[in-house]
Amino acid sequence: MSTGLTPTEFSSAVTAITSAFGDPTRREIYLFANERSDDGSGGVTACEVAEHFDLHPNVARHHLDKLAGGGYVEVATGRNGAGAGRPSKRYRVTAPEMTLELPVRHDDLLVTLLGKALSLLPDAQAEAMAEEVGLEYGKAMAAAMGGPVRDADGEGPQAAQRSFRTALHAVADALTAHGFAAHAERHQDGLRIVSDHCPFGGAAIEHPVICAVDRGLVRGMLGALYGDADTATSSSRPMGDDRCITSITS
Repeated sequence: MSTGLTPTEFSSAVTAITSAFGDPTRREIYLFANERSDDGSGGVTACEVAEHFDLHPNVARHHLDKLAGGGYVEVATGRNGAGAGRPSKRYRVTAPEMTLELPVRHDDLLVTLLGKALSLLPDAQAEAMAEEVGLEYGKAMAAAMGGPVRDADGEGPQAAQRSFRTALHAVADALTAHGFAAHAERHQDGLRIVSDHCPFGGAAIEHPVICAVDRGLVRGMLGALYGDADTATSSSRPMGDDRCITSITS
């Protein structure tokens, strides 16, 4: 069946759909919002999604805004109850059918351009620059999440370790919201973040130095949410692995 789109427009539309639904958590959030859109509640709030999926509210809001940006949900502002508090945003599924009339995205072109630009530099300099970009962006992401993690009462090594694990899970949630499909896990005597999807796509395969951005993102967020930590890439798709793993040492 013809979509009425040129090949370029169709390819761009597919890219937009992948951006919106390529993350499993985001797909589940869309289905949850779809259920709530039909029960008379008028959709969901970011806080409701955060509670339902055990996410940081800012991560839940990022997922919902991604869906809204693609035209899959619409946003309305209203108040809950008769209180005079701050109005809450409710996200409601716009229509049950999918559409290919979506904004054209050029993120892949920018990533490819970044990779080619870095390839002109000596390897060590390019890797340091890519990690620094990730580090600064990771700090900004952490600032948007609300600052340092406080997850344990009292002081001491056990409290610090619990806070570190909480920060690591918050980092994984934030990476997932940005398309990495990431989760935190314990491996042997350490902790690591495993990413099952790479938003940089084929550009990272062609220019492996881009993987340094991942390390920087993790280090930047952890540094702001918990404290300094060392990060290392222990596996990646450019290395021939089926997923990317960033090992963490606090």
